[in-house]
Amino acid sequence: MDAKTNDKKTSRRSFIRTAGALGAGAYLASGVTPGKAAANPRKAQALALNGGPKAVTAPAADSTKWPLYGEEEIQTVVELLKNPNYGPVAEFEEAWKAYQGCPYVKAHCNGTSALTSMLFALQLPPGSEILVPNYSTWFPVVPMRFFELVPVFVDCDPKTMNIDVEDCKRRLTARTRAIMPVHWYGLPCEMDAIDAFAKEHGLDVVEDASHAHGARVNDVLIGNWSRIAGFSLQTTKPLPSIEGGVAIYKNRDDFELATTYGNYDLPNTFPEDSPYRKYQGTALGSKLRIHPVSAILARIQLKGLDARNSAGTAQIKRLNDRITQLPGLAEQYIRPGIQRVFYSRNLMFIDEQKAGMSREAAVRALRAEGVDVVEYKWTLLHTYPIFSESRWWRHMPVLPTEESIPGCHEANRTAISLPYWTSDQPELVEQYANAFEKVWAHRDSLG
Repeated sequence: MDAKTNDKKTSRRSFIRTAGALGAGAYLASGVTPGKAAANPRKAQALALNGGPKAVTAPAADSTKWPLYGEEEIQTVVELLKNPNYGPVAEFEEAWKAYQGCPYVKAHCNGTSALTSMLFALQLPPGSEILVPNYSTWFPVVPMRFFELVPVFVDCDPKTMNIDVEDCKRRLTARTRAIMPVHWYGLPCEMDAIDAFAKEHGLDVVEDASHAHGARVNDVLIGNWSRIAGFSLQTTKPLPSIEGGVAIYKNRDDFELATTYGNYDLPNTFPEDSPYRKYQGTALGSKLRIHPVSAILARIQLKGLDARNSAGTAQIKRLNDRITQLPGLAEQYIRPGIQRVFYSRNLMFIDEQKAGMSREAAVRALRAEGVDVVEYKWTLLHTYPIFSESRWWRHMPVLPTEESIPGCHEANRTAISLPYWTSDQPELVEQYANAFEKVWAHRDSLG
């Protein structure tokens, strides 16, 4: 986001924020409940569903545009095209190493390649179980079959959508060797609790940090809590390189194994005592080198990562702080000590009983007002056919029963998805808040 504004725009935004705060105060002061809604000034405004004017009229065409590349990216890529070379790969790896404060970094052609290389580096015995979130993506899980590992699907905390540590405890067996947290849509898992659980049971922590570049728990960057962590740099991610991935390693052996798995050209760069130097020219599995254009984009975007995250999070906070005053509406729970970022969408929850209307009715009314909102339902990972077909696995995944994943079902029953704006949008913040307050003022008739 562009933090530079002129005085006129600053004054206007200050007015909008003040007006928004007054509007929210008037709403809350009215003590709105079904049967007492007449005290609320929003009640006098007819819903767009019923022919009233839309609450959201500001243009939103480029409000979620992403990535946002500038002249530096363009000119540096042009220079590469004039003089093709792989130097940008090492430059990005050094920049990411400095940012994360970690000893070893390897860039890959995409996030899945980074995660696959990490799994190879673990060198776990065949049949080893890895606790994975069911409310997640397939990218770090399907590759487990290549190494005879066993994904064990764990329930989510419905307030965060992240892996439920209590359910991890229930699914622990003598074969459990690792846990793989995923920071859903930029909200970090409770890594201190996960780390304590892992240490107690002798487990490795392997992070899929693909949604949470720059997020922190207790001031520790996501990725630095675990033995190994992987990040996607795909075009929608907080650090976008169109297509790419990167992994960080705490110990040299993991780094050299993972690098040798996907880079035939690098083993002879290891120290003389490395047992993997002899694999120069063949590697141990595949060819997973990042494209230098992607490395250029990632390195330049990294310079503004924290500023973009801070501005985007602050803008969503202005909206969420206002609309979560409404009965039955909540955002993903952010525990003290957790500093989140946003990736792609702003996920929230509707408690139908407290809201006095169904999620479906609320979404229908909000959409009529011009709000970009949908009922959010994630396809649970264990339901994909690959995980129940024995032809693909030496050791079958451990699938949950439907009764054992209440958190996943509650998240799917209550979640809604709002946009994450990637540029400064004070009009949309104000108008979205007005739309929510207007719909909630009429919730007795919508319910």
